[in-house]
Amino acid sequence: MQISEENLSRIFEPFFTTKPGGTGLGLAIARGVAMAHGGNLWVSSNSDGSVVFTMTLAR
Repeated sequence: MQISEENLSRIFEPFFTTKPGGTGLGLAIARGVAMAHGGNLWVSSNSDGSVVFTMTLAR
């Protein structure tokens, strides 16, 4: 399922969720960890049926 444009701009915000009972912390924490290690986390592909996240870390 594709992430809507409206939600795509917010998915890394802490406490943003579209799931009932979700905390909205998973992607925010994952990106924070990546950035703490000199990297980043982003959506590299967002098509119907396939959403791909890419993470980089510094050496």
